[in-house]
Amino acid sequence: MAKRLLLDTHAFLWFVSDDPRLPVPPREAILEPENSRYLSVASVWEMAIKISLGKLRLDVTLDELIESEATGNGISLLPLEPRHAISVAALPFHHPDPFDRILVCQARAESLIVVSGDTALDAYRVARLWG
Repeated sequence: MAKRLLLDTHAFLWFVSDDPRLPVPPREAILEPENSRYLSVASVWEMAIKISLGKLRLDVTLDELIESEATGNGISLLPLEPRHAISVAALPFHHPDPFDRILVCQARAESLIVVSGDTALDAYRVARLWG
């Protein structure tokens, strides 16, 4: 059965860089042609902020990374809708990271499985795929 996957920022970066920190189950799920793969615009924003702060270094520009790796691997960009952002107001404060909180809201609204190693997301009872 096909899955609808929302890649957390670290899962996307580890997937495109073939980083061994990405466990086999999520890697295989991302590679499975039947599955739909999404990267939130919020994750692109998070990467841009980390680049500007010097916390993330890429071998290419962020534009090039998104174009070559997301598009090239069949990963669709998930827009940030007002309804996603509005739903953050009702979200319990289990997790302080604003990017992870919006991913939870997007996953709920769009019936997506979050690909993330962040166990703190489990408090939100969203489907999460990892090791």
